[in-house]
Amino acid sequence: MPEYRIKHITRYTYPAPVIDSANQVMLFPINDLQQEVKKHDLIITHQPAVEVFTDYFGNRTGIFSVIRPHTELTIQSNIEIITKETELPAYDTASETQWDNLAMIREQFPYLDFMLLENFEAHDEVMTAVKTLMSDSITPFNAAREMSSFVYNNFEYKKGITNVETQVDEIWKLKAGVCQDFAHILLVMLRFVGIPARYVSGYICPKNHELRGEGATHAWVEAYIPFYGWLGFDPTNNCIVSDRHVRLAIGRSFTDCTPVKGTYKGTSEHTLEVSVIIDNGKPQKEEVPLKPVFSYQVHNPAVPDNSYRRFMEMQQQQ
Repeated sequence: MPEYRIKHITRYTYPAPVIDSANQVMLFPINDLQQEVKKHDLIITHQPAVEVFTDYFGNRTGIFSVIRPHTELTIQSNIEIITKETELPAYDTASETQWDNLAMIREQFPYLDFMLLENFEAHDEVMTAVKTLMSDSITPFNAAREMSSFVYNNFEYKKGITNVETQVDEIWKLKAGVCQDFAHILLVMLRFVGIPARYVSGYICPKNHELRGEGATHAWVEAYIPFYGWLGFDPTNNCIVSDRHVRLAIGRSFTDCTPVKGTYKGTSEHTLEVSVIIDNGKPQKEEVPLKPVFSYQVHNPAVPDNSYRRFMEMQQQQ
């Protein structure tokens, strides 16, 4: 069972003092049979009290405020965690019985929330693509695996051409994006055929640097497999989620799992930097420098709007 140490730093800097910063963080790793949280520390500028609660989807969520004037806000999450290998479905239940089970539960709690369909112009094109992957004998598990492979094979992994606000039509037209976009398309495809699907945010941990999204926040999809439960599919890497993925939060989409968001009073001009470093839990001889894996600058000093919430959500998952 691999053990990882993860350091995730979000830093905002402002050219002039800002005040009344109220924030929400979803940086608490899930603790269950698949991953054991050994230690988790949250270090925030000015050490505000963090109130932690469990949201509708079962995610631990923290809220805090920094009232005093400040020119920098840093949120650092330190995680020590052990992950376990996923056991794949190993039953011989007929595919028809499995689809019948999905038809029965799709309007029940908690699956109903993960069956919500989106309205978009490319609906017919996406549906046509989905139909080419389906057959009379295919099981939900194999359907999910085929759809994940379809996204991987037909979409280019390319940073910088999308953001957290990019919709399905644009992703489908570009046939490119990052993990967040790959997960978005797979969610749509799975729900089209009646498989409950949920968005997952977290990290993918390094080994031989052969996976996309290593060393950054990552996203993938969990599909509900009848008589088995939720199983993760990573369309960015065309793999089934196992002991190299660390889960932070689950929801209907990215907006339910945003790592950090908030509001404040002050200039809209600011710089956002996000740094993530992951190791295998063994002490390093030298500290690896934390280089930003995501950086964003806002140059609107004359604009009187408050853009903090929007750009807190710009921490795109890679």
